[in-house]
Amino acid sequence: MGNRFICMSKKDTKINGSKSRRMGSKSQRKLLEDEEVALHRRALSMALHQHQLSQRFDPGSMSSRRVGGATSRRRTLSDPFSNSKQAPDFLENLKGTRFVLVHGEGFGAWCWYKTIALLEESGLLPVALDLSGSGIDTKDTNSIATLVEYSKPLITYIENLPDDEKVILVGHGCGGASVSYAMEQFPQKISKAIFVCATMVSSGQKPFDVFSEELGPSEDFMKDSKFLIHGNGTDNPPTSFMLERQHLKALYFNQSPLKDFALAMVSMRPIPLGPIMEKLSLSPEKYGMVRRFFIQTLEDRALSPDVQEKLVRENPPEGVYKIKGSDHCPFFSKPQSLHKMLLEIAQIA
Repeated sequence: MGNRFICMSKKDTKINGSKSRRMGSKSQRKLLEDEEVALHRRALSMALHQHQLSQRFDPGSMSSRRVGGATSRRRTLSDPFSNSKQAPDFLENLKGTRFVLVHGEGFGAWCWYKTIALLEESGLLPVALDLSGSGIDTKDTNSIATLVEYSKPLITYIENLPDDEKVILVGHGCGGASVSYAMEQFPQKISKAIFVCATMVSSGQKPFDVFSEELGPSEDFMKDSKFLIHGNGTDNPPTSFMLERQHLKALYFNQSPLKDFALAMVSMRPIPLGPIMEKLSLSPEKYGMVRRFFIQTLEDRALSPDVQEKLVRENPPEGVYKIKGSDHCPFFSKPQSLHKMLLEIAQIA
């Protein structure tokens, strides 16, 4: 093949070289597409396998961390891992800890695949659930009108836990509303709740209120947003919505690898409107009894750092962590940072 190119005239070389470059470009694109399809198939295969096992489908750099109030003592994220001889003891103490991972709007259990792998490698027990109408759950998204319906898989899972077992809930995005609802229903079954750039709203607020900075007031959005889906016909109120590809890339995946974005584009589903337009009723006696932690994503465009700070001020958690360089999908762009933070929070006495 090389000899053939050596014997070509300059003219032939130019023409065929151009063709070769074009063919090479097409081949590269084809390889990328094949890799993306293969990645998606592997993720869905894992999801299907784990879903059959009682839905057990069921991960960086940190710029700063704040625990409690401004006067709280600071510790670096690397403290538990600073001495390699101490690391096995640290993980040994966490053995048997179960993390229940709750996805955000439009996602499914599949989106936690990096977090699941890292937690399992650490000897922990991650469980990711598809909320109703999400991931591979078969329920029609447009039929889900309430937060109770949307959160049913999570509530069922917690209800079926042994009486002596507690879990750590991890919610992302609008999954924070389902986590909050579960805290109100089963405070005795939840040892800690971790909100990863999630809708950690106060009682009387709607999850949608958190996103109103980007999407506008809920009343206006429900009237004329171009993202709305009318599952019951245009004469009836909208039932769900789905952002277009370019908006998802700009708002959700601005720091994520292209392969992960490609996986999301063939896996995400519409977002039911009812659950995120519903006001939460949370009590100090139940919801307020569960220890809460918040992880901020500092390059997030769907839920800006300013909005995240507002959530923390209005409904202060026990601890606040920050991931530098992360977008709205930290399990894609900064899985190692998220993994370390989950481990640190888990070992806090």
